Amino acid sequence: MDSGRKVYMNGNFVDEKDAKISIFDSALMFGDMVFEMTRSFNKSQFKLREHLERLLLGVKILRIPLNMSVEDLEEACLLTIEKNEPVFKDHDEHRLMINISRGPLGIYAPVFDNQLESTVVIADFPLKWTVASMSHLYDEGIDAVIPSQRAIPANLMDPKIKNRSRLFYQMANIEVSMMKGDNNWALLLDPDGFITEGTGDNFFIIKDKKIITPEGRNILRGISRDYIFELSAQLGIDCEERNIEPYDVYNADEAFMTGTPFCLLPTVSLNGIKIGNGKMGEVTKNLLRKWSDNVGLDIESQIRAFGKEVEELNLKAPSPYQFKS
Repeated sequence: MDSGRKVYMNGNFVDEKDAKISIFDSALMFGDMVFEMTRSFNKSQFKLREHLERLLLGVKILRIPLNMSVEDLEEACLLTIEKNEPVFKDHDEHRLMINISRGPLGIYAPVFDNQLESTVVIADFPLKWTVASMSHLYDEGIDAVIPSQRAIPANLMDPKIKNRSRLFYQMANIEVSMMKGDNNWALLLDPDGFITEGTGDNFFIIKDKKIITPEGRNILRGISRDYIFELSAQLGIDCEERNIEPYDVYNADEAFMTGTPFCLLPTVSLNGIKIGNGKMGEVTKNLLRKWSDNVGLDIESQIRAFGKEVEELNLKAPSPYQFKS
């Protein structure tokens, strides 16, 4: 079925079903691509400039040739939203996916008449398809599981560059999804045994009303993670970075995950051991309430509504963390 949505591809707009990159693209050959995923609140993009600045830093570090400034990318993103808004429902939110690779490898230049350029793709789709499967987690919570797969340390491939070379995340997702339970999300350790991050989210614990998150060395420093520091300051709650061991999680009062699409979700266990009372804690609730106040909508209610909408369509909401047949 034709969605009617348009995708930005190197300065042009194509139908979503026709949005394709070359089989010779470096993204397919090496996972050589940086990307960002954003969301809107009441149709307004949240922290778009911060996402794009991080994206361009990745482009710079990976030496991807790109003749676009942050202003150019921002304009392309907003134009993509404008093109797609007519086919979005009034209550839908825009979820942008921005991908940049260095394009086809030089060895295949003759295929392209020696005219090579980087690949820039901006897709826009309704946020509900990402978060609908997560709505029950406000009640049940995430069951964090430490897989055998370890995080890749910064001295090998810096996780602060948000890139598409993500097989180790995928293997972690597959491993924990095959374990008993329906709410398992992977929580990776670094080679020294300290907790780092999930496979698409950052992790926090709360102990004695202090918010603690893994230091930023071996993790992607998420935009939502950064926003927790802003929210905690607004609420007058201490928030710090430090090394966290699994033992610290078992001894915590509360825990939660953050990520752009869902903002914040409670984490109620680690490896089957209950965290605190096994429910969303008061500090977590206050953070989510403050976030909702700041963006002008009830985040939890919106995601619950998206879950109900997808369920009423008799469709199974997709989840990036489940691989059971």
